[in-house]
Amino acid sequence: MLNYIWLGLVLLAVMLGGFEGKLQEVTGAAFEECKTAVMTIALPLAGVMALWLGLMKIAEKSGLVNLLARALRPLLRWLFPDVPANHPAMGSMVMNMAANMLGLSNAATPLGLRAMQDLEKLNPRPGTATNAMCTFLAINTSSIQLIPATTVAILAAAGSKNPTVIIGTAFFATCCSTIAGVLAVKTFERLPMYALPKVENSNAPTEQEATEPVDSFEKPKWWGTLILLAFAACFLIFGWQFMQAQSASRSTLVSLVEAVSYLAIPFLMAFFPLYGALSRVKVYEEFVEGAKEGFQVSIRIIPYLVAIIASVAMFRAAGGIDIITRFLGPALNAIQFPTELLPLVLMRPLSGSGANGLFAELVQAHGPDSLLTRMGASVMGSTETTFYVIAVYFGSVAIRRTRHAVPAGLVADFAGVTASIIICRLVFGA
Repeated sequence: MLNYIWLGLVLLAVMLGGFEGKLQEVTGAAFEECKTAVMTIALPLAGVMALWLGLMKIAEKSGLVNLLARALRPLLRWLFPDVPANHPAMGSMVMNMAANMLGLSNAATPLGLRAMQDLEKLNPRPGTATNAMCTFLAINTSSIQLIPATTVAILAAAGSKNPTVIIGTAFFATCCSTIAGVLAVKTFERLPMYALPKVENSNAPTEQEATEPVDSFEKPKWWGTLILLAFAACFLIFGWQFMQAQSASRSTLVSLVEAVSYLAIPFLMAFFPLYGALSRVKVYEEFVEGAKEGFQVSIRIIPYLVAIIASVAMFRAAGGIDIITRFLGPALNAIQFPTELLPLVLMRPLSGSGANGLFAELVQAHGPDSLLTRMGASVMGSTETTFYVIAVYFGSVAIRRTRHAVPAGLVADFAGVTASIIICRLVFGA
């Protein structure tokens, strides 16, 4: 499906640009976003990828990832029945989901790309997405988010009296989008048009082969004590940060989430090497091995980034979003859908930076505390840049046939938008 979407965006951009007299803007946008894809996204991502995949390698070798996966095995077995229970992909996916919930985008993307690499090891059809990959992408494009930090920051900068008031509505809407995404992906994978052909004599690893054994050893008596001390130190710092946030007259929920978000990354960066060292893992050597993988992945996704980001920029520069908004305006008014939100809704699955820009314009035009702005904020907090995520994650493992991942992601986006408008009318509407 991405083939048709990409081709449609490029052709429509050129045709609309010629009709509207904006061919120069279309050309400029294409070259500018190609530079952005490489210099602003891919190269900085290389360093972040190297850091997190290095830490993940330590966690994997020490058995920590398998321990985490075992704790959530019943849920994971239902979501990913084709993935062996003890496969490293299970732990990588859990950690990616946790990072997404906490709004830790710097950690979520590298962990998600690592999970895709692990899932690709089980793929008997290289180049074609498996059911597990599509399910993982559907969860990623509709991931439950406890606090939409970027959206709240935009509202606060615009002078909102209560910028965190949309946390509840966004959380409700993102729960709806996640449920819709999971149900959609599980339904679509059973349809004949998305069925996977049978593979005879598959070379995919079995459950025993796919799971890397962890060397067993007799832990020293002080091993557990050090782990407890590490956790105790973390909780002491967490409590201090929580009290500091409370002293700033913030709500308990916001203070709690902000404290967790603030401490999560430093804690993981310290805890993984500590746990690995106590498990007798050569932490420096394993970190370097994992970091090598991170750099290679960041380079591999550059063509996919350039393709999706440049095509979206061309379509927007040609005025495609504005034309669709004008065309659908009468129909949207008939069902009481705010037409002012349509550009944001259309841009959100395509470009995160573009959606942030449109949301900032919405705040300026209607005020930071208006019903329309709060609807837009809830949409931002409950949806994801679906095409960007799919292009980057599938690009990291050279998947070209995405099967039902795109439709499932769009269903999740539609559910998030619908839920955002309904809940905001109920909570904030007169």
